[in-house]
Amino acid sequence: MTVDAPLLLALSPVVALAVLAGAWFARHRRIRLAGAWSAALARAAQLRGRWTPPLLALAALLAAVGVSGPRGGRTDVTGRTRALSLVVAMDISRSMLAEDAVPSRLQRSVREARRLVDDLSGDRLGLIAFAGRSYILVPLTVDGGAVRLYLDAIDPELASQGGTSLGSVLRQGGELLGSSADGADRVLVVFTDGETHDSLAETLAQARALNRIGVKLVLVGEGGTEPARIPIRDSVGTLVEYKLDDQGAVVRTERRDDILRAVSDAAEGTLVGADLADQAGAVRELVSTFRRSESAETRAADLVPRAWIAALAAALVLLAVTLLHRGAALVCLGCLFAHGAEAQRPDAGTRALAAGAPGRAAALYLRAAGRGAAHDTAFYNAGTAAIQAGRFDVARGALEQAAKSLDPELRYRALYNLGLISLRTAASDSAHREALLTEAVDRLRQALLLEPGSPRAKWNLELAERQRPPPTGGGGGGGGGKGGGGAAPREPPPPEPPRSGLDRGQAEQILNSMERQERATRVDQQKRLQPAASGVKDW
Repeated sequence: MTVDAPLLLALSPVVALAVLAGAWFARHRRIRLAGAWSAALARAAQLRGRWTPPLLALAALLAAVGVSGPRGGRTDVTGRTRALSLVVAMDISRSMLAEDAVPSRLQRSVREARRLVDDLSGDRLGLIAFAGRSYILVPLTVDGGAVRLYLDAIDPELASQGGTSLGSVLRQGGELLGSSADGADRVLVVFTDGETHDSLAETLAQARALNRIGVKLVLVGEGGTEPARIPIRDSVGTLVEYKLDDQGAVVRTERRDDILRAVSDAAEGTLVGADLADQAGAVRELVSTFRRSESAETRAADLVPRAWIAALAAALVLLAVTLLHRGAALVCLGCLFAHGAEAQRPDAGTRALAAGAPGRAAALYLRAAGRGAAHDTAFYNAGTAAIQAGRFDVARGALEQAAKSLDPELRYRALYNLGLISLRTAASDSAHREALLTEAVDRLRQALLLEPGSPRAKWNLELAERQRPPPTGGGGGGGGGKGGGGAAPREPPPPEPPRSGLDRGQAEQILNSMERQERATRVDQQKRLQPAASGVKDW
């Protein structure tokens, strides 16, 4: 339980005593004035209203408590939206690494897909990645944040099979959208350069199948029509080489508009050209014309306003006084209703968050937590606001405190958000990436122990596990690096973010270690993913 105005709550007994004194003074003055007329009137005045002062004081006490804004408990809030079902399919084959689009085909498609997800807030969204086969990364959900998180982690290394299979993603997209039968339109948006290594007849058959089940296909072309090389870069973005085929020749790739148009025509869909500057805007305008259905989303709200309880009790007391003795009770009743709405105002942190100031909201929530009232929830709110403000250091500290709560649901949310912080920080902190991913895995596993059925925690745990490098065997030199084969085993980086600077030798040691590990991982993946028969394309 917490209150919006603790000072007013502390002064509520003073207010009650002041009303008691005023009512007692008014009653005795009325008795004296009645006695000035006659003794009979004085006796009648003494018999009437003897309980009025304490009842008015009680009503004033309850009113002051209500105006202080008590809050407590948790409730479910249901919001209704009009939504459709839309699945974004991302081509992550190596041909999408070509840089005939700025900065590359893949990065441009990720940028446009992310803008599209932001514009379609409230719709049911899903995400599929495909290369030689397709993979469902996010099933249909109203959680756009989960889709954005997976989009940020899109990489060709996620694919266990090279090449490009348009037919497989059309089939899997249709199956995923086929599970949604709520009356809304179903849309499959595919970002690709149009190269496909399966037969065109198979791809066209899958496109016609989409049309038969009522799925609307939108193809978004990427890349240029002039042949371009496929660069292979290391972890820091340095060009290592260009992609070679089995004969050692440089692979060249180009956007296949003929295939894109044929697939679009077969599905009676829409083709968004690669030369269009705002591809996301074009898809959004197209989707805005599609049919949507009503959907409801339920979320939990903490610290529900409880001022109405004290206000109702005060009103009942005043009503009783009014029926017994009209006068001051009517004035108090009017004051109570005049201030009742103000007691239900949102707290300062919520108002700052609604005003678009998450940093200030986090500071206000931390201040509320310091006062000791409902500090677990205040710490959790401070952590989530700090995440929105991009202050992961503040969010981590606040959520660590919230994770100590005895409320299992609050602990689950705090641990889940701590896992997301480590997962997001790992993407930008290459020096501590492995430790951060390990921390993310630990936090998300702890969250799953509290909520075993949570799909969000499962998805993000799988993402963290995928991004963690596989354990390397001992020994292993080679590879033309400067370090010898007998180097000491690499120590895992510390889990905390780097605050103190590294000297040049330490930085080079970390970078060389990461380069050796990535080279070994890439060689291992190439061995595992090498096709059984020669001549099979893997781009």
